[in-house]
Amino acid sequence: MLIGELAERAGTSTRTLRYYEAHGLVHPQRSANGYRVYDEAELRVVREIRALLDVGFGLDDVRPFVACLRAGNASGDVCPDSVLVLRRKLAEVDDYLDRLGAVRQQLHTQLTHAIAHREETCPRKRASAP
Repeated sequence: MLIGELAERAGTSTRTLRYYEAHGLVHPQRSANGYRVYDEAELRVVREIRALLDVGFGLDDVRPFVACLRAGNASGDVCPDSVLVLRRKLAEVDDYLDRLGAVRQQLHTQLTHAIAHREETCPRKRASAP
C-alpha cells in the first residue's frame, strides 16, 4: 500500500509516517518509481506506535515494542525490553499519582480551612438602603 492508504488505515497523517520513518520506526520499501510502499506488517507497527504514544510513551520508549513486533511476535509487549519499559512507565505513573494525591490533600485541607473561617474574617455585603 502507498503512504496515503497506510495513513488512512492507521488513522494518522503522511507527515507523521515520514516522521516515524526518519526516526527509524517505520521501514517502507521503495517502488521502481521511488514511491514508499508499505505492507501489512508496517500497518501493525504504526498502530502499535500510535497506541503507545496515545497513552504517554515517547518515541524512544516505543522502540522496544517495534523491535518485538519485527522479531515476529504477535504483540509488541512480550519481549523483555518492552516489559522493562512498561515497568518503568508504570512506576512513573504511580509517582505522578502519589504527587497528585498530595496536591489533592493540600487543596482539600486549604478549602476546608477556608470554608470554616470565611464567615469570621470576610465581611458580608449589606443591602443598600433605598
